[in-house]
Amino acid sequence: MELTYQLIEYANKSKDTNIDKPFKKFPDYQVLRHKDSGKWFGLIMPVEKSKLGLDDTGNVDLLDVKINPEMNSILRNASGYLPAYHMNKEHWISIILDGTVEWKQIINLLKESYSLTN
Repeated sequence: MELTYQLIEYANKSKDTNIDKPFKKFPDYQVLRHKDSGKWFGLIMPVEKSKLGLDDTGNVDLLDVKINPEMNSILRNASGYLPAYHMNKEHWISIILDGTVEWKQIINLLKESYSLTN
């Protein structure tokens, strides 16, 4: 959860980002959008671990970001990454926000997603 709060705080400080909660059915899902165009570049959401094929119970926070397909094939084999949850699995990837992926890497991928969707 701490990484999730850090990420939301980081996005809130950006002049070029809006965060909203567009899904009434999923009030904890937060979409990171370009302020000017409204396009998504990130999605933060709690997901049941069982829905992700993880052995443990409870929820885990994910960040979906857009990445180049070549990078996607590399990252999907790395610890802390999953095929995108509810997004195009070729162009998006889910980052598990549990500390497995370093903060610097998360921010770099978020910036890349921002650029790719601009």
